[in-house]
Amino acid sequence: MSETDSFIDEVTEEVRRDRLFAIFRKFGWIGIALVVLIVGGAGWNEWRKAQARAGAQAFGDAVVAALASDDPAARVAALDSVGSNAWGDSATQKAVLGFLAADEALRGGDRAGALTRLEALAEDPALAPSYRQLARLKSVILAGPSMEPAARDAALSDLAQPGAPFRALAMEQQALALMADGKDEEALALARLILEEPDATAGLRRRVTQLIVVLGGDPGAA
Repeated sequence: MSETDSFIDEVTEEVRRDRLFAIFRKFGWIGIALVVLIVGGAGWNEWRKAQARAGAQAFGDAVVAALASDDPAARVAALDSVGSNAWGDSATQKAVLGFLAADEALRGGDRAGALTRLEALAEDPALAPSYRQLARLKSVILAGPSMEPAARDAALSDLAQPGAPFRALAMEQQALALMADGKDEEALALARLILEEPDATAGLRRRVTQLIVVLGGDPGAA
């Protein structure tokens, strides 16, 4: 390579380097900003996870402390007080507190209070549909014969829709209602349908099998 060619190459390389530095000076802040955003975002995400874990632990500790009393009424009052704290604001935690308070009220003999709490959960638009449907099913079961038959049938019909999370359990309640109304053949047919439900648990299948026997049916033919 001649000295002229070598000189041209050196000049070309210097020009490229100068252009590269110029581009970096002009746009380099973008790359730095991206790095800062990535690192900052990762740190923020980890902080939020830590806060969520701490909140969940505090909520769990508060619930355990609320349930420590030997008096059901005191446990209900303590659970209600948990809901006023910062860690009890989420919809899921609100549902948990509501179900626990209803159970404790029932244990303490306050059937009306338990029913009121369940109905409030069932009507709360802030809760996930699955929580509202569970509250509705529990309220129907708790109300029992005292519930207006038309309202009971409408609620169970809605809960037993295909794809509903508690369809099989709602169908069981429908079968029991039919049997209580003296409609044994309809109850028997529905009980057999429950056994075909893919989401029916082992415990539910046992109860329905016993129901079929009580109705005079043959479980083996279901």
